[in-house]
Amino acid sequence: MDFKKIHEFLELIGRLKHMKRTGWVIRNINDPETIAGHMYRMAMISFFVDNTENLDKTKIMQMALIHDLAECIVGDITPYCGIPVEDKHRMEDEAMESICKLIGDKGPEMLEMFREYEKQESPEAQYVKDLDRLDLIMQAYEYEKRDNTPGKLEEFFSTINGTIKHPFISQIVEEINVQRKALLPVQTNGKQ
Repeated sequence: MDFKKIHEFLELIGRLKHMKRTGWVIRNINDPETIAGHMYRMAMISFFVDNTENLDKTKIMQMALIHDLAECIVGDITPYCGIPVEDKHRMEDEAMESICKLIGDKGPEMLEMFREYEKQESPEAQYVKDLDRLDLIMQAYEYEKRDNTPGKLEEFFSTINGTIKHPFISQIVEEINVQRKALLPVQTNGKQ
């Protein structure tokens, strides 16, 4: 084990504790979540994976914790950043290769899991993608509620609508939508 490289790895991932998620920053959200906070909640939700399903809970948790790891080098690239999707994926893959070289024999496994997520090659990768979408709308709901701005972040809900496939995660989304609807002003004659 090369402890100098492990130290460098720890510094890199430590950046994620302070890096604000771009989507919230460009919308001027006060005190936006960090990338690490986003990944942490996703990993916590993985505890709900039902053991009767044919899903590897540990793999889901690990994938949730690494799916945005490359952002410690390339930043949180969103569609609004003007970077073509192919370039984004290439940059993130190169960043992950660099990160994984720092952790010795654990690196290839982490890189393989990252690529599996990116390519959506397994049921676990698809579940983590659903977790990513769930966390996005949960966070949007929390900001609307906290800032007393119901409906302000509708674009996030619209973008996610119909994209979540897993039944359990879909039920959580339904509950978020019910709670959110209760916060929205009552509409009369199509006007607020």
